[in-house]
Formats: sequence, C-alpha cells, structure tokens
Amino acid sequence: MLRDEEIEHFITNGFVRIDDAFSKDTADKAVDTLWNDIPYDRSDPSTWTAPVVRLGMYAQPPFVESINTPRLHSAFNQLVGEGRWIPCRSVGTFPVRFPSAVQPNDNGKHVDASFPGNDPNNYFEWRINVTSKGRALLMLVLYSDVGEHDAPTIIDKGSHIDVAKLLREEGDDGLSFMELASKVNELPVHGQAMATGKAGTVYLCHPFIVHAAQGHRGINPKFMAQPPLLLKGELSPSNTNGVLSPVEKAIRMALID
Repeated sequence: MLRDEEIEHFITNGFVRIDDAFSKDTADKAVDTLWNDIPYDRSDPSTWTAPVVRLGMYAQPPFVESINTPRLHSAFNQLVGEGRWIPCRSVGTFPVRFPSAVQPNDNGKHVDASFPGNDPNNYFEWRINVTSKGRALLMLVLYSDVGEHDAPTIIDKGSHIDVAKLLREEGDDGLSFMELASKVNELPVHGQAMATGKAGTVYLCHPFIVHAAQGHRGINPKFMAQPPLLLKGELSPSNTNGVLSPVEKAIRMALID
C-alpha cells in the first residue's frame, strides 16, 4: 500500500500520512459517541468553556473498525513487519480540543512512553528504551476534519533519530516519560509538520517521534486519538543478519552514527 518513497519518508522524517484510512461514516459514528460523554451542548459553542476535555477509553465498534482497516493493516505490515504487531482493540483516551483563547496545559514537546515504570498507574513514570519495548508505532487518528487552525499536532521531522541517539546510552531501562521530555527541547529542529487532514486520515509515526499539542484557533472541536500499535515480540535494530523493518532501520541509523 505504501510506495517506496513513502517508506523512505517514514524512515527519514519519522511519519507517513494515510488519507482515507477509514470512512467518514465511521468517523461520524465515533464522534457521535464521544459527544454523548462531553458535558457541553453540541449546538451551543458558548458552553465550550475549557480548551481540552479528556475522555476515557473507547473500544466500541466504530473506534475498533477505524484502526483495523485493510489499508492500515497493510501499512502496519510494511512498516513493522507481518506478524510483528498486535491488532488494536481500543483507541485509548481522547483529549478533545475546543476553540479557546486559553492555552492548553499539555502542549509541551514529548515522546509517548511504551512500557510501565515503578508505578504502572503513573504515566509520567512510564518508560521508553532504544528498542521501543512494547510499542511499534504511534498513530494520530483524525475523527474530525483538522486544518491548520484546528489544533493540529505538531510533528518534529527527523526527531526520532535524535531521540534514538539519546536512548542508545540508557540501556534496557531507557528513560521515563518525564526524563525524556526534559531533554527533547534541546534537540535540533529539522523542520516541522502539522497533522492536518480530513476525518479518516491517520498519521503513522515512528515510536520515537517528538510531537506536541497546540491551542485551537478554529471553529469546530478537534477529535483525534493517539493509540499505540503494540509490538508482538521485540524490535531488533542492531540485528545484522536479517532484514530490518523501516521502524528498525530508522533506529539503526542512530546506532551506527
């Protein structure tokens, strides 16, 4: 499904955009479900008083269907390797972003963690290591149309390779979410992209990509999930005897630099 140049873009820049990964009808059903849990009047923007409303885990059919389409499964196989990932059964939690003059308090640059630390209930203590234990990809899944004013996630191009260089010195334990977050602002910026697109667009990102939320300056709420694609087994970026997946190739670039 992915062309050679798209796979090379993923290795070099850390992400690839999949348009029409799932249907608008599926997206609309998911958004209808989310509105049922939002304490605002959908038809009255004056009731939208916070920049972000956080909702719980969602595993209803529209959500599961949205991230298990043939287009996405094909892309998973190409980027991670056939049989090396676990199909998603939930899209996780939702930070629904509303138009607001108030800046959200979660707009710092970060890398999503992939395995628990000492306290599994404290996400800030979750960890990331150089083999991306537990996580194959980060996905940015758009359930609403997202333009440049609609709080699109900011992606730091090529940051996944710089993060891999940081992690290669930290062994199997890696760094905690907060430890790594304290370092990413010091990394070079090679360019940025905004995760915009129509509902049904999915950005498949390297698990080490640096990204950040931003304030919403548009009109309509933004609905996006950020589920991980979980690994079956482990990545082997240092393997010299087999064929590396694109996810592994990007890490390998950092290991041999």
